[in-house]
Amino acid sequence: MSDQMSDRQTVASDQQTVAPLSVPPTEAAAPTTSPAVPEAPAAPRPPRRALRAVARWTAAVLVFGGLGTGTALAITSAERGDVPGLATEDDGRWAYPKLSLPALPAGSPRPFTEANAAQIHHADLRELLLPAPAGSTPDKALNGGWVKQERFLAEYRAEDRDELDQLLTDTPPRHIAARGWTMPDGTRARIYLLRFDSAGAVTDVQRELNIGVTMRWPLAGAEGVAFDTTWKSTRAVEGVASYVFTVKAPHGDAHVRQAYSVAGDTLALIVHERPGEAEAARIPFHQTVILQNQLLG
Repeated sequence: MSDQMSDRQTVASDQQTVAPLSVPPTEAAAPTTSPAVPEAPAAPRPPRRALRAVARWTAAVLVFGGLGTGTALAITSAERGDVPGLATEDDGRWAYPKLSLPALPAGSPRPFTEANAAQIHHADLRELLLPAPAGSTPDKALNGGWVKQERFLAEYRAEDRDELDQLLTDTPPRHIAARGWTMPDGTRARIYLLRFDSAGAVTDVQRELNIGVTMRWPLAGAEGVAFDTTWKSTRAVEGVASYVFTVKAPHGDAHVRQAYSVAGDTLALIVHERPGEAEAARIPFHQTVILQNQLLG
């Protein structure tokens, strides 16, 4: 929504009363028979018809000025898409369905409330997964249900999987849910939600992964990863912290964007991968991260 600004200017005219001119007495002697100096004639008063015309034009200017101000306010207060000719150009966002939070078990608080100091997600983890956008093709292997730890480990390089597997054996997740899809431009999206016993366990895993510092174990095909400096919504959702990365140019067979979101007892891994020379689009990736965070917050 555009900012509403309307400057109103009020023009005031000060009336000045001009005193009648007077002729000072002449200091030099003058003949008494000299004719008196005539007074300056009074300025002629404007005809009433002219005054009425000026008044009518002034009123018309005020009326049209008011109408112009009202129109400006109406345009600036309306959504751009509601005003003909001002529709916002497509910025590449994906058409996700309307989101809603799942119902909680009776008496269970939301994760980031005073009544939930442990920051536990009591909702079904599968219902906290972001749904696929319109026009996508679902991934049959990542259909929004539970997945095994081996499927999650497959996202990482083969040489790193044993270490990561040991980490998740020492600090095991209670559940892993995942959803994936492919867009018409070939971009493949995957989201994994890992729920642990506590928020402290997530902190331990985050520290071992070096999330927020460097990538100890990069994803397969994403070795040259760096922080995405265009990401500005690190804590846009209360209670959720995101760390967003992108593969630096030149990339390999595919360009990869990835993010980790830390939300209480749950860790999310979000991946967009686009094969070929073109990069995975930035805006829909950021959109995906923010929407997933909203479901976790």
